[in-house]
Amino acid sequence: MWKYILKRIVALIPVIIGVTLIVYFIMSLAPGDPAVTILGDQATPEAIEQLREEMGLNDPIIVQYVRYMFNLCRGDMGTSYKTKKAVSVEIFSRFPATAKLSIVAVIFSTIMAIPLGIVAAIKQNSFFDGFSMIVALLGISMPIFWFGVLLQLLFSLKLGWLPSTGNDYWYSIVLPATALGFHNVASVARITRSSMLEVIRQDYIRTARAKGVSYGTVIKKHALRNALIPVITVLGIQIGSLLAGSTLSETVFAWPGMGRFMIASISGRDIPSVLGCIILFTLCFSVCNLAVDLAYGFIDPRIKSQYK
Repeated sequence: MWKYILKRIVALIPVIIGVTLIVYFIMSLAPGDPAVTILGDQATPEAIEQLREEMGLNDPIIVQYVRYMFNLCRGDMGTSYKTKKAVSVEIFSRFPATAKLSIVAVIFSTIMAIPLGIVAAIKQNSFFDGFSMIVALLGISMPIFWFGVLLQLLFSLKLGWLPSTGNDYWYSIVLPATALGFHNVASVARITRSSMLEVIRQDYIRTARAKGVSYGTVIKKHALRNALIPVITVLGIQIGSLLAGSTLSETVFAWPGMGRFMIASISGRDIPSVLGCIILFTLCFSVCNLAVDLAYGFIDPRIKSQYK
């Protein structure tokens, strides 16, 4: 088990190098000049050139990248061009808000989607089955920003129940988490339904029913556990995706997370901040995938025996 975890951790190194290399080159080739962003449009050409020399922006791109990676290995993510603060400070001051939003969104989508998928599978081709798939279709079809605006209009503007923006109260997370999580209800519900349908048609399910085991017990103790592996796969991917993809929800609801910070950094060509966000998102996504692989072993001991 530990050897397997170590191998996965070591495999993160080339992933991080590849991701940062691509992002660094794309940001470096984008129009605009970081020196102009820092000094402003009114700065003289001499001041801009001096700042570019001090920041090493006149060096070849590959030299700049190698220097950045060398500093990263020492724990230095650089300094934000816009705020003049350490990128690590900027990122980790915003990461808890993004993590909280993503976790609540996953909890919401899980609580709503898994029972929906289970009942849809048990009552296949019934009215509830069709209704649940319509809800799933709506969830996957509606853009997050559009659904978020609808929630603001209804619950903030019309009813006045919940705040439309910010993170001032504990219940401020309800609307952004709902907008973010409802989009993922569709995929989890559909995969739960299809996985349950496949399992309940197996011979051992019919054997358990023939022995007189109640249908509810068969579903809870036999069918559900064996149907969870593809569901956990989707949930694990969603956690990583929500951490990296909460930008729209954070923007609509003015949530003080990393998504808004990264969008502002991209607009201002703040390369160190963008790279810092990408590296953290990559690590989170990889850790979530590793956690999913390890969870397989707890659900199915046959898989755990293959970890070497």
